[in-house]
Amino acid sequence: MEGLLDDVLRAALTVSGGYDYAVTEFARVSGTLLPERFFRRISPELNHGSRTQGGTPVRVQLLGSDPVCMGENAARLAALSPAGIDLNFGCPAPTVNRHRGGAALLDEPELLHRIAQVVRRAVPAQIALTAKMRLGINDTGRSIECAQALSEGGAGTLVVHARTRTDGYRPPAHWEWVARIDGAVAVPVVANGEVWSAADWQRCRAVSGVEDVMLGRGAVADPFLAGRIRSGRHDAPDAAERTQEWAKLLPVIALFCDRVKRKVEPRHVPGRIKQWLHLLARNYPQAQQLFADIRSLRTLADVERALVLHGVPAAQAADVPCDTAAQGRLPLREAA
Repeated sequence: MEGLLDDVLRAALTVSGGYDYAVTEFARVSGTLLPERFFRRISPELNHGSRTQGGTPVRVQLLGSDPVCMGENAARLAALSPAGIDLNFGCPAPTVNRHRGGAALLDEPELLHRIAQVVRRAVPAQIALTAKMRLGINDTGRSIECAQALSEGGAGTLVVHARTRTDGYRPPAHWEWVARIDGAVAVPVVANGEVWSAADWQRCRAVSGVEDVMLGRGAVADPFLAGRIRSGRHDAPDAAERTQEWAKLLPVIALFCDRVKRKVEPRHVPGRIKQWLHLLARNYPQAQQLFADIRSLRTLADVERALVLHGVPAAQAADVPCDTAAQGRLPLREAA
């Protein structure tokens, strides 16, 4: 979820808890040893025990195709004590794939095995190593072989986005393939893809047969989805509940806007705000209306005036509590 789920949005989504862990955007490893400041920039949580403000552990994701370079960078990252390291073999973006990154490697299980093996050896045993993959490039023909290569190479958990690279993000997600992969490897498997609601989560678990599910865009579109699943609520919220949730979201949106302003140039702030509101509009009519009102606005001042008119408070007035870190094994994951 490059360009969307950065530290600012991670903080907003995890402020109310509900997640086992979050994953950063990918760190592109390409022939050089990245400096510590790079890892701290993509994951400022490294400066705070590798946890978000709400206490959610954050794993840092690496993307690359050179086993030695990946191992060297993983070792440098490990010295910063991340909550875990994740390997990205799922990104379908053409610009990434053209440079042999992400899902482009899913026709090379031997290379996947070597990368996982070298990274695992370079990282202390107490640091979790996970890997995310898709079902293949154009078809599922080598999906099980790739999963076995990663697990046997040292990945302790596999997250499977149940679509091929060619599928992109088009529905459906083929959760039945997660079940096949789960039956072929000796490590835990996490299902991912097309989970927008608690009902989707139930169906995903039933079809895939796995316990854990990673949320991606579904979590961004419904910040209360994780908590709802955790509490056992599998029915869809009615209009009154959505209105109550929106009221709780307003101060979170205010803090998000304030943090975005402190992170990027003013000209880029409206785009980030619109990006999140566009996804929130899937579930909240209020977000849909707010997005419609600011969609054509270009300046930060104009967007901020519209936010105030829609009830978004000044950031300094927002009072959003920070939860303590979740304890124990929980049935939910957040994607990045």
